[in-house]
Amino acid sequence: MASTPRTGDIHRKTRETDITLTLALDGKGAATIRTGVPFLDHMLTLLAVHGYLDLTITASGDTEIDAHHTVEDVGICLGQAFKKALGDFSGIVRYGCAAVPMDEALARVTLDCSNRPHLHYGVTVPDQKVGEFDTALAKEFLRAFALHGGITLHVELLHGENTHHILEAIFKALGRALDQATSLNPRATGPLSSKGSL
Repeated sequence: MASTPRTGDIHRKTRETDITLTLALDGKGAATIRTGVPFLDHMLTLLAVHGYLDLTITASGDTEIDAHHTVEDVGICLGQAFKKALGDFSGIVRYGCAAVPMDEALARVTLDCSNRPHLHYGVTVPDQKVGEFDTALAKEFLRAFALHGGITLHVELLHGENTHHILEAIFKALGRALDQATSLNPRATGPLSSKGSL
């Protein structure tokens, strides 16, 4: 457990969305999430539970148009909160990798908390929609999160047939990989880098 709480609080308001988000990295997986996009709420709850993140999100957006702005802006806010909670990235393991099965689906997430944002999204889903959720928005969320969190993020689908299962496996794997990467290494004296900073 960190001696100083590793938390990030973000409020972002635009003409399209109004989002308040609180993140605690050293949590117990407590999630209170109301984005106005029910499937996103479900995925973010999985992320929090499997990543032992305490996460509170209240969002409103122009969902009468579609969910794009809300999903992307929640990703932006979560990335900003994540980066704020990590500070200068001192003391963390830095790398994380998790492969998670969900029935027939198997997803792998590999990441580096490096302050060098990048997303590789090697995922093709069979369906454009899960309920009312546009499945292409999962990539938009992850891109926004990686960019604003300073994370190199590789997401790969090893196999899967059911779109809901595929996305669920991805978000669970992301939670587990983040938990691993943000764990504190007692031997570390600063950021894990031969350059001395990230």
